[in-house]
Amino acid sequence: MGELNRNFVAGEWIPGEGEIENRNPSDLSDVIGHYAQASAADLDAALEAARRAQPEWAAWPLERRQAVLTAIGNELMARAEELGTLLSREEGKPLAEGKGEVYRAGQFFTYYAAECLRQLGENADSVRPGVEIDVRREPVGVVAVISPWNFPTATAAWKIAPALCYGNAVIWKPANLTPASAVALTEIISHQDKPKGLFNLVMGAGSTIGQRLVESPQVDAISFTGSVPVGKRIAASAIGNLTRLQMEMGSKNALAVMDDADLDLAVNVALAGAFGGTGQKCTASSRLVVHSAIHDAFVERLVAGARAMRVGLALDPDTEMGPVVSEQQLAENLRYVEIGRAEGAELACGGERLNMAHEGYYMSPGVFVNTLNDMRINREEMFAPLTAVIKVDSYDEALAVVNDTSFGLTSGIVTRDLARASHFRRNARTGVVTVNLPTAGTDYHVPFGGRGDSSYGPREQGRTAAEFYTVVKTAYISPGAPG
Repeated sequence: MGELNRNFVAGEWIPGEGEIENRNPSDLSDVIGHYAQASAADLDAALEAARRAQPEWAAWPLERRQAVLTAIGNELMARAEELGTLLSREEGKPLAEGKGEVYRAGQFFTYYAAECLRQLGENADSVRPGVEIDVRREPVGVVAVISPWNFPTATAAWKIAPALCYGNAVIWKPANLTPASAVALTEIISHQDKPKGLFNLVMGAGSTIGQRLVESPQVDAISFTGSVPVGKRIAASAIGNLTRLQMEMGSKNALAVMDDADLDLAVNVALAGAFGGTGQKCTASSRLVVHSAIHDAFVERLVAGARAMRVGLALDPDTEMGPVVSEQQLAENLRYVEIGRAEGAELACGGERLNMAHEGYYMSPGVFVNTLNDMRINREEMFAPLTAVIKVDSYDEALAVVNDTSFGLTSGIVTRDLARASHFRRNARTGVVTVNLPTAGTDYHVPFGGRGDSSYGPREQGRTAAEFYTVVKTAYISPGAPG
């Protein structure tokens, strides 16, 4: 057994009370390492340390905070190949995507390093003579970050970076499927100049450590990315303490392909949106709403493209789609294939477990056709390399289908018609809209989030992050009686 990778609590690496094994989902013979599981006492120590460290950090000069975030970001970008390779090994995404994710995580930190210097307040005159008003933002306090496995470094970075930028302390509980990336990021943060206990890593199961974390009155805010059921349980647990919540949850994103669309562009956009990251993205195009005038030609090219995708080892530079993240996820995906068939959908290609040279959780990209929007495969988030085509006869019908969902994260349209694109952009009921681009793929300097069951609380990313990671204070100032 290799060296145990530990939790980081109150400025020290500690062993926890158990461990898990981490294996490469694209090559099960590759054991990445063993990772400690935090105990309840470890979490309590982390919370106590965070509460002590946060006021000190908040009082630091802005340039000193900026230097810390800049150093973290620069190291992530400089080590993108090394850490991206590690990320791809444990999560299974193609190597180029792993490297790109780590580099992007570095950009989050350098972006928020700059934001350290842009924390500007407002001044106003009171309605009362001689009284002035000062409005400014202050840190919310101790932030619990609960991040997912599908973007183990980037999603964590876009929560941790603004939390630190605005003067908060952080308790980070990452997904247990991707602990190596969590330890790697923590190591970079651990050797920065900062108060002891400001940043803590507590690895463990959501049902134990995660539950204790969200129930703690020592936590001032929780930023969570994951499923709707887990999000609702977190909300129910946190409400007793009136803990501030920011949650990004499920999705059922639709891409509308209109009769005037460039077919080659439409197919490329659909393939990238549906199967990038093995379909394990909250922004994945899992519904393809296609105009009947081009439906058959689109489906023919889409199926050909899906069949041609190179599925393989995450570290193989020729791989276009890696494995599913775990055996449990693969079983769930295959269950949805059977659900779709039982509902009357036709599986035009893929949707099968693949036997490869390296043992892993491989699945071929699948395309359902002849589907209806009320089928379960079009209502529930599958988080799989599966997409379903829904035929419509008009733009109005397409828009109605796009909006007919309990979710509302991303949506897209492929069209040459500027008026139609503008109407869709204004009327699609999602937090993110794309035109002639995949539904997956967002920038770090602008808000990200959805509507309906997709999101709860303030938006993530960009300057909007301040809405969650800070509280507003309004001060009234009078010069007092003349001396």
